[in-house]
Amino acid sequence: MAARCRLAARFHHVHGTNVRLDASRTRATRVESFANGLCFSQEPLAPGQIFLVEIEEKELGWCGHLRVGLTAHNPQSLEVVPEYSLPDLVNMGDTWVFAITRSHNRVTVDGEEARAQSPAWEPFLLIERVRIPRDTLVGRSRPGRYSHILDDLYKANVLPATARRSRIGVLYALQPDGTADMHIVINGEDMGPSARHLPTTRPLYAVVDVFASTKSVRVIPVEYGFPSLQTLCRLVIQKHIVHRLAIDGLDLPP
Repeated sequence: MAARCRLAARFHHVHGTNVRLDASRTRATRVESFANGLCFSQEPLAPGQIFLVEIEEKELGWCGHLRVGLTAHNPQSLEVVPEYSLPDLVNMGDTWVFAITRSHNRVTVDGEEARAQSPAWEPFLLIERVRIPRDTLVGRSRPGRYSHILDDLYKANVLPATARRSRIGVLYALQPDGTADMHIVINGEDMGPSARHLPTTRPLYAVVDVFASTKSVRVIPVEYGFPSLQTLCRLVIQKHIVHRLAIDGLDLPP
């Protein structure tokens, strides 16, 4: 899947009329208005492969935020890219899109709120049989020398889903009946199956709608190998330090 991951970790050259891509096609910016910001992954996703973006810029004055999802429509086949993912692209059929909000992004399953399947200090996020290194999935709210150690230690430092540097991804997980469930991942947490029984007979492309207050996003490549020693050490620190001031007692390198 490594070759597929490298290909899909950028945007398709077909996109909304208000979108400008950088030369690498890994950064998408809406240059005017609040709509016509639809983007797609360069290639269809493999089962369990996450398409992850980080919010780079916000724009005040608009209502609404980033929208992400999946579509069975090949972007190359679209005569006109729809103005909106919701409802325009969804109304074309075989498309499933989730509107990200500042909070309340978890979905309910059989009347119960979905819960994360693994503790925050685990190095991998587990979704069905999908195993993804958690470190890359988490946005960092306080860039700095030791911010990556402090991020999970106290709630005041937790990024809202719609904030700058927040990381949001979409994937699909295969089910025993041959269909798939779509999952949205926000800063390392699975929000649950936001769409179920997706057909897998056609390729599924990621959908990223750079909508309203979200002005610019960047694709984050995800490596599916083993976590680094640095990541494992940080996770141990996060697991055992219960107060921010305790960080001062650690023997950190100069």
